[in-house]
Amino acid sequence: MDTLDQLVHQAAADFAAAADSAQLEQAKARYLGKSGSLTERLKGLGKLDPEARKSAGAEINRAKEAIEGALEARRVALREAALLAQLAAEALDVTLPGRGNAGGGLHPTSRTLERIEKLFRSIGFVVADGPEIETDWHNFTALNTPENHPARSMHDTFYLEGHDDVLLRTHTSPVQIRSMLAHVARHAELETMPEIRVICPGRVYRVDSDATHSPMFHQVEGLWVGENVSFADLKGVIADFLRKFFETDDLQVRFRPSFFPFTEPSAEIDVAFMSGALKGRWLEIAGCGMVHPNVLRFGGIDPERYTGFAFGMGPDRLTMLRYGVNDLRLFFDGDLRFLSQFR
Repeated sequence: MDTLDQLVHQAAADFAAAADSAQLEQAKARYLGKSGSLTERLKGLGKLDPEARKSAGAEINRAKEAIEGALEARRVALREAALLAQLAAEALDVTLPGRGNAGGGLHPTSRTLERIEKLFRSIGFVVADGPEIETDWHNFTALNTPENHPARSMHDTFYLEGHDDVLLRTHTSPVQIRSMLAHVARHAELETMPEIRVICPGRVYRVDSDATHSPMFHQVEGLWVGENVSFADLKGVIADFLRKFFETDDLQVRFRPSFFPFTEPSAEIDVAFMSGALKGRWLEIAGCGMVHPNVLRFGGIDPERYTGFAFGMGPDRLTMLRYGVNDLRLFFDGDLRFLSQFR
């Protein structure tokens, strides 16, 4: 089978001469393709007698294995050569100075929360915090929300599986209850309780999602309890805050009668800008009211002696107004092209 040996040597030489994968595949076809030299020899085995066919078949198979081995070796060599060429072309000079990292920045909602906290701290409020997984008692019962209230429905509230009395808080009002209870406990020995002035920022959760609502969003609630605290104090605090937040006195603030289980009387807070794209348009900003006597009692405070007001606002909506964003979902998509504008 000298001719088979010559075929193997010729195939190995042709493979070695292939400069790239395309040339290598062309060379392969000349030997192992449908009309290749070795394939034609395999086709001719049928013309031989059984003994000769067995001997010739074994020789052809050995030749085929040798050719396939030479082919695979060349493929590996071409891949390694391509990799070395790529590494050489893309080599890095590690002694060069770095390009530096792009500057980061706070999320626009975080900017708004910091701004709100700073403005309320300037008039004596302190920041209070509480758990995001709350009990039904703190989230609803202590806030004068009855068992048949729609807010308790699973269509509006995320309950933890297997725990009917544990949920993701729907507002930061439970922090007000916790703050009152802790405040009363700290000053139980005093004849007159010091005033409570807290704001409660944080994440809250409701089953709601569209351009202006998100299942997870932020809320800031405030509470001021003391002797002779009135609705006039509430109006003054809110109106002053809004004008400072938007950095303009060219702003009208309206308190529109409403209903909340935890305050009485209650009001929605609307603002109207006197200039700009939103000129003359009333926009709902927050809800507020005088703390309901039942809520004060649940907080351990005597409603016959002390009064207070509470308010709740959405910093995400304030952020939208401050920066002119019309879709709340943009804040939570994580798109750096959008967020980098606020660095």
